[in-house]
Amino acid sequence: ILNYDIMARFRRRTCIILLLFILFICSIMMALKTLRPDRAGFGDPFGLGLLPELQQRTELLDNKQNSLNRVHGDTITQISNMHALAVNTMKASMPPVSKLEEELSSPNYNFHVFYYSWFGNPQFDGKYIHWNHPLLPHWDPKIANNYPKGRHNPPEDIGANFYPELGSYSSKDPSVIEAHMKQMLSASIGVIALSWYPPGMADENGEPTDDLVPVILDYAHKYNLKVTFHIEPYKDRDDRSMYHNVKYIIDKYGAHPAFYRHKTSTGRFLPMFYVYDSYVTIPEIWANLLTVSGSQTIRNTPYDALFIALLVEERHKHDIQRSGFDGMYTYFATNGFSYGSSHHNWASLKAFCDSNNLMFIPSVGPGYIDTSIRPWNNHNTRNRVNGKYYETAFSAALLVRPEIISITSFNEWHEGTQIEKAVPKRTGQVVYLDYKPHKPNVYLELTQKWSEKYRKEKEQWLM
Repeated sequence: ILNYDIMARFRRRTCIILLLFILFICSIMMALKTLRPDRAGFGDPFGLGLLPELQQRTELLDNKQNSLNRVHGDTITQISNMHALAVNTMKASMPPVSKLEEELSSPNYNFHVFYYSWFGNPQFDGKYIHWNHPLLPHWDPKIANNYPKGRHNPPEDIGANFYPELGSYSSKDPSVIEAHMKQMLSASIGVIALSWYPPGMADENGEPTDDLVPVILDYAHKYNLKVTFHIEPYKDRDDRSMYHNVKYIIDKYGAHPAFYRHKTSTGRFLPMFYVYDSYVTIPEIWANLLTVSGSQTIRNTPYDALFIALLVEERHKHDIQRSGFDGMYTYFATNGFSYGSSHHNWASLKAFCDSNNLMFIPSVGPGYIDTSIRPWNNHNTRNRVNGKYYETAFSAALLVRPEIISITSFNEWHEGTQIEKAVPKRTGQVVYLDYKPHKPNVYLELTQKWSEKYRKEKEQWLM
């Protein structure tokens, strides 16, 4: 009887261990699927729909079948990188218990974060701006008919899948600007890449924000942060208008102590401009502005600067070189969405930049979800996996030893890439996502953790 009881207990224990092992394997498989969806290759219709200019150029310059073959040819490479991603995911660890807000970190000027000042509410702007974002229709009418239409209705219903701790705030609210600066500094971020349109211009859902720049500069300076400019694709952007707008920015804001200048390898301190959707303009036009022999050249003038182009497709790297840009960034927080945003391509892009005297600035993000404004786009969601997706991106970025890392984003709430504090919220219509089981500042803490890790590793790179 004693032996029978022992054997029974042994069998029960064995069954429990086996069941736990199976659950462990299943959880790893789910994590891998979330971190790198099988459908995430560039060429996904989502990419063409969000980037209509790229779609037009692709149709003119590329054969569709060749694009498909390229994606399928990448499959083996993607699979071989799955193991590395799994290892990084398993090694990723959450930061220690939250520090007091007053214990702010020192800014790391090699960490840049994309920042949006386009939000408004009735108290400061007379109406809601951007929080009431419209639901964007799918480009295929047959698909579009299957999804709701209309606009969001703040403050309970906003155009985002997460809800800000600060509520449906106005970007003009001084207390909001100061809170944002504190959050950035607590994350050891040093440079704000401010979304910028020329005076009198704005995106199609917003209003002009250039008059807010002096206030942002003043608050940034208070917290030892710097501000650079993320120039958006405003109407009629070309070599001539860019020259005048760069001149405007440097003349008006260049003397401010918070205006960012980057020390180059030659010892010069130059302003830096990220140029979003740079591929929309042909290289010959950019070369007029960005090469020494260009008809509209800005080189070797008081308005010379570092110009960083957006790389989406692989062939853009050659266009960027021909255009006279000083470097490239990848922006998108969706691993696998584009060639540039796919982590496994960063090593080859960094090698290309090194051999052509260009800067490579990878963009990392905590996740992606935009179904609050593009309800048909759930297949491009990138789950945050409680911070592990973000840490995997940082790990991939550090492997290529970049001079600068950019973060998408501080507060692009529409696309769910924000690291700003978010809180749980439930209304009659919507249950918002949140950062649980962690606190609202978890992504600020993770950023601070990787900023310190970057600093330590960079010391080793320079030895």
